[in-house]
Amino acid sequence: MRVLVTGGGTGGHVNPALAIANTIKENIPDAEIAFVGTIRGLENELVPKAGYKLYHVDVRGIRRSLSLYNIRSLWLAAISPVKAKKIIKEFKPDLVVGTGGYVSWPILVAASRMNIPTAVHESNAVPGLAVRKLVPYVDRIFTNFAVSAEMLGKSGKVMQVGCPMLGQFGNISRDEARDRLGISRDCKYIVSFGGSLGAAAMNDMALELMRDYVSSHKDVRYTHATGGDHYESVKKRFLEAKLDEYENIELFQYIYDMPLRMAAADLIISRAGAITISELARQRKAAILIPSPNVTDDQQTKNAKALADIGGAYMIREPELVDGKICKTVAELLENSKIRESMEKSIAGFAPLDSDKLIFDELMRLAKGEK
Repeated sequence: MRVLVTGGGTGGHVNPALAIANTIKENIPDAEIAFVGTIRGLENELVPKAGYKLYHVDVRGIRRSLSLYNIRSLWLAAISPVKAKKIIKEFKPDLVVGTGGYVSWPILVAASRMNIPTAVHESNAVPGLAVRKLVPYVDRIFTNFAVSAEMLGKSGKVMQVGCPMLGQFGNISRDEARDRLGISRDCKYIVSFGGSLGAAAMNDMALELMRDYVSSHKDVRYTHATGGDHYESVKKRFLEAKLDEYENIELFQYIYDMPLRMAAADLIISRAGAITISELARQRKAAILIPSPNVTDDQQTKNAKALADIGGAYMIREPELVDGKICKTVAELLENSKIRESMEKSIAGFAPLDSDKLIFDELMRLAKGEK
């Protein structure tokens, strides 16, 4: 079997695509799998690292303003299916799968026009523009949330399957993870991150937490990932504050062993994207969610509020990150294990379905011609 997978730009698209590819490979070891991504996205780092071939299509997202950038984006969107068709003719896939994002558009449209079975997965509660536009073309639309399935129509092609996950989320115990990472079982461990590209507010929060709380609590260990766009500037501030002198503080650009780090953690501080929430729920982790204010329809705030309302997480909006709020909240959670245990039980209700198996089984039906 030959499968072409597309989804790029950020980890929110790349990681589910890798999860689907890995599941296919686990079930069909001799399957030939290749990826199609953008020339600028995170896929250029993660896909080759995972051992898959990567093709490129030059396509860009549409901004919310009239500009020369948008004119070029529309032109690239118009001509990109031509390049996509060349890639498909070269690779000769039996099946094409996308995970949203603008790079999915040309590949899935071209494959559909060439009568190759197609499917797309939408992780977010509010479907993105590319997925909405792909509804007439693809054979299957997989969704993470029930509400997004309703938004995309009630046709037989739409299926709620949860979120495919990369790695062993939920399959590693806290003690085993700590042993593998060399972290004491007795310390309190915090992990924070702001997405694959990073976020200024999350990095500011992390530096404040390191300086004003973790540095004076030797029984706490803290790992923060800055994201690719912010590492150099944050590292400079990190060194200027002499935070590198503390053995209990780690600063990374990107966390490559996230399932292990999450399993080891007592507390996670993160954005409130759909995939992150699914990972937290699978791991049953107490979390402080700081939703991005720059997401379409303020979806992350809706995600975070849904968890906060049932006691599954603490939500702090970016404007509320003042007067030591993050340090006070972290101290409260680390010092009260009963609160964390209650949060862990509540968030577990958001754990995704057995997505990998559901998606794989349906893809195999498509590959056999069952529409």
